[in-house]
Amino acid sequence: MTRPLPSLAKFFERLVAEGEAAAFCLPGGATLFEPGESSTCLYFLRTGRLTARIGDFHSRLVTIHPGETVGEMAVIAGAAHSARVFALRDSELISAPRAVFFDRLRNDPDLLVELSRLVLARSRETVRDDPPIARRVFAVIALTPRVDARALAESIGEALRRLGHSAATFGAGEGSPTPDWFTRIESRHDFVLYAVAHDEPNWRALVARQVDGAFLVANGTDRLEDQPAASAAAPWSAPGDLILIQEPSLSAPRGAADWVAALSPERLFHIRAGGRGDIDRLARVLAGRAVGLVLSGGAARAYAHVGAVQVLREAHVPVDFLGGVSMGAIVGAGIGMGWDDAEMDDRIRKAFVASSPINDFTFPIVSIARGETVRERLEENFGDRTICDLWLPFFCVSTNLTTGAQQIHRQGLLREALRASLSVPGVLPPVIDGQDVLVDGAVLNNFPADIMRCLHNGPIIGVDVGRGRGIDAAEIVGPASTFQWLSSGAWRDGAPIVSLLVRAATVTAQHQMAAAHEVTDVLIQPKLDEVEIADWRAYEPAVAAGRRATLDALDALDRPVTDLRHAEVPHSY
Repeated sequence: MTRPLPSLAKFFERLVAEGEAAAFCLPGGATLFEPGESSTCLYFLRTGRLTARIGDFHSRLVTIHPGETVGEMAVIAGAAHSARVFALRDSELISAPRAVFFDRLRNDPDLLVELSRLVLARSRETVRDDPPIARRVFAVIALTPRVDARALAESIGEALRRLGHSAATFGAGEGSPTPDWFTRIESRHDFVLYAVAHDEPNWRALVARQVDGAFLVANGTDRLEDQPAASAAAPWSAPGDLILIQEPSLSAPRGAADWVAALSPERLFHIRAGGRGDIDRLARVLAGRAVGLVLSGGAARAYAHVGAVQVLREAHVPVDFLGGVSMGAIVGAGIGMGWDDAEMDDRIRKAFVASSPINDFTFPIVSIARGETVRERLEENFGDRTICDLWLPFFCVSTNLTTGAQQIHRQGLLREALRASLSVPGVLPPVIDGQDVLVDGAVLNNFPADIMRCLHNGPIIGVDVGRGRGIDAAEIVGPASTFQWLSSGAWRDGAPIVSLLVRAATVTAQHQMAAAHEVTDVLIQPKLDEVEIADWRAYEPAVAAGRRATLDALDALDRPVTDLRHAEVPHSY
């Protein structure tokens, strides 16, 4: 990040005092200039924050801080602007005409040196692969009268301080809310939280122009139709997350569907009233220290995920975001449901170990199993819960054969999303969703760590159970006879073709898997050579392998998981 240049500040302030330059305000969200516009002025940022978007929507963003110039490259080159520059905050700027700037520059070589340094620094910023701009300033906006935004903001601030950050909380009427005041507050703290009550529309409109993100807060029992102004609470451009406050006694969160449909938040967080653990989770999210857990597919080998989760809990490693595919999605959904170790063990054993989930064979026109057993067991364990009504943010992945792309499930009925993610082609019938045909997500992405990285910027723990003994040639060249297969009772686990189809569906290209592994911070790969991929009775050895691999992975760390991506937040300009 470029640093403020004192000589430039004095230079521009002198031009204003002499009447050669003009000072003006740019409201948050307003555009300073667009690509292709002629460069007639050089700008200097007094207070606030600007962003330059280089290229199209998917290109880089460069932040411009107080004390820096804007548009210097186009002015020096005599060319049109190449980027869109807009205000992230209410900002104060100074505008100096190009002719005035060059006239004064001839008599001030030191100023030319400083400007050259700034141009070189900016050039490096636009070509290197920097991490996303840190989000440090947030609004906590009450959507309903029963939400105490100030108390929630104070609780999050206290949790941030427990993590070692400096955090400040402000409400309406505190201080002098000018662009300079907002800039000074931001420069003194790692994080700033502005609390907005339900009945403070003017303060809400002002704060919306000063923040990097917003938490929109309601109670889970609040009815959206009783809050006609709630949808107007979203800021003009800052990303908005929804928080629903739930009663501590509830076994499942309530009220998410209507709020999510109306506000389309980036993410949804449920917090229990008075629950410190949930507040700590929000603080980790703000600080980039929340932990995402990704669980791969792998049929019976995915039992290892149960052992991995047991060890993570025993080591008090928090899990804040969940993602999975196929059987990994089942275990991840169980965590999101709130199952403890005993309930997880009991439900997995009853649903998958006690009898094969694919024992309802049919004439193989579309698949070798009808899928009714899987449907019944998903309904028994997940009922009518939606993904939005899980305690933790969750996604699972299926493969859309109609579009040829991944399908990421973040909303809708949980059991239907899991059914799609489990549907190994040829083993289970595909799921029909409107005009789309959905099958097992492992076909395109058996380890969706890349998706988790797009949704969350903290550490990622990945458990990949795809590694293990493959299909032996002898199993294909000399399979058991039909009589031997029936008389041995092996038919209960499915025909040998099941292993072949499951293995084919979970084989991922090496370069794709290497890329997925690269984005994880803790990679756990249980040794599962002795666990046949369709042996649904191999529960204990798979769980034990997951425990061993997770213990080894945690022992190899030199710091807590939450600190693996932690860096000090620069806040001085």
